[in-house]
Amino acid sequence: MAIAFQLCRIPISTSTDLFLPETFSLRLRKPLSVRCSADDSSSSITVDPDFDAKLFRKNLTRSKNYNRRGFGRKEETLELMNQEYTSDIIKTLKENGNEYTWGNVTVKLAESYGFCWGVERAVQIAYEARKQFPEDKIWITNEIIHNPTVNKRLEEMEVANIPIEEGKKQFEVVNKGDVVILPAFGAAVDEMLTLSDKNVQIVDTTCPWVSKVWNSVEKHKKVIFLQKFKYAVSEGFDPDRDLVKVGIANQTTMLKGETEEMGKLVERTIMRKFGVENVNDHFISFNTICDATQERQDAMYKMVEEDLDLILVVGGWNSSNTSHLQEIAEERGIPSYWIDSEQRIGPGNKIAYKLNHGELVEKENWLPKGPITIGITSGASTPDKAVEDVLFKVFDLKREELLQVA
Repeated sequence: MAIAFQLCRIPISTSTDLFLPETFSLRLRKPLSVRCSADDSSSSITVDPDFDAKLFRKNLTRSKNYNRRGFGRKEETLELMNQEYTSDIIKTLKENGNEYTWGNVTVKLAESYGFCWGVERAVQIAYEARKQFPEDKIWITNEIIHNPTVNKRLEEMEVANIPIEEGKKQFEVVNKGDVVILPAFGAAVDEMLTLSDKNVQIVDTTCPWVSKVWNSVEKHKKVIFLQKFKYAVSEGFDPDRDLVKVGIANQTTMLKGETEEMGKLVERTIMRKFGVENVNDHFISFNTICDATQERQDAMYKMVEEDLDLILVVGGWNSSNTSHLQEIAEERGIPSYWIDSEQRIGPGNKIAYKLNHGELVEKENWLPKGPITIGITSGASTPDKAVEDVLFKVFDLKREELLQVA
């Protein structure tokens, strides 16, 4: 597995800068304040070197214009979400030990799949915001989660995305008194500063687990990170200078095996440089993979041991945690199809899907003839309804096949 890194500098206290790159290592140095993110769509500004981001966030969260707990409408919004996102098919599967047969199709559902707690919470608070501010203009700084179905639903509810021009968000469209939602992935300190200056109502849906990762890293006052990105060499990186005190943290949705590989590689490097007996003075590894991600990966590893004709992985094509579920199936050599919605199936017995590294593939006659057993799972941002819609497409294809034989 080839891993590429890019060197960036970030402020030590950006607990709100939660677009955490997939892997980064950190070392001690005087804090710098230029944000660098793997998300090219975010605006980047230079903040005063003396700016205390931690104090700013603390004060912001105590202001009357900030909310991250909802607005007392949880029951009614959860009821609405259940109507829109739950599935009778998934219910039947769960009631029958995660396995059920419809006609000549046997479906095996992964033990852990779909919406995680942090995603459900983020969507629910966004729904609450619309209920709380029915007549106000509501913006969102990024997709609420990595799922096209949910994001489209918010658009229908007139929750608008901050426009982007030349890779930068155009916050000038936001006016005083507007409502701005921060997505499950969080927002950068520079963005929050801009919104605070505009005196808008901030609704923060950041996943608490993501916040926990940054808080853990922040305690160690490290300011340089190396991110798994698209460049093989980081300009100006000097291992003799930069690999003195190193920590490894990861995007919460990373594949556990990759995380361990990278951690061991850096640890061995530090051991060779400073000696085994001194490694704890120069190296630390954070366990920053969220529980929901790990549970879905564990369930996928278990599923690939089953006798299956194929696996369907349902989730947004920009979803990191979903890509790793596809990766597990690919490595096992099982025919596996990662699709973001049922619209990727058809016309006829054709499917358009992505491989885990992002290549888009189209395949004819992907669904075998005769009785089949399929495994199915979904990423942490995928509602059950999206999985149901995919299975309905499969059932329709198999039904047509039976009619043709008859």
